[in-house]
Amino acid sequence: MRRDVFQAIADPTRRAILTLLALQAMTPNALAEHFNSSRQAVSKHVQVLNECGLVQQKQSGREIHYQLNTDKMKEVDAWLAPFRKLWEDRFNQLDDVLANLKKNK
Repeated sequence: MRRDVFQAIADPTRRAILTLLALQAMTPNALAEHFNSSRQAVSKHVQVLNECGLVQQKQSGREIHYQLNTDKMKEVDAWLAPFRKLWEDRFNQLDDVLANLKKNK
């Protein structure tokens, strides 16, 4: 079953894994060291991320290294773009209100 990117990032552990992989490629054991769960549990999270294309695996000798697929993250960014514009507009309006309040005092 092919999973959806948004289904994958809904879980906080998977988001934490993505954050770690944004810094560098890591082996499953190296990833598991950052969590208070079993290596098997972390591997299941990595499998979900791999199924939806957010991470890629590369074989390096006997080791597997996982790395972030930044191209797939663009799908999340594209979905967030309209919201980002809305937030920026609202913050600008708030800045204007606060500036007016400060000026009127």
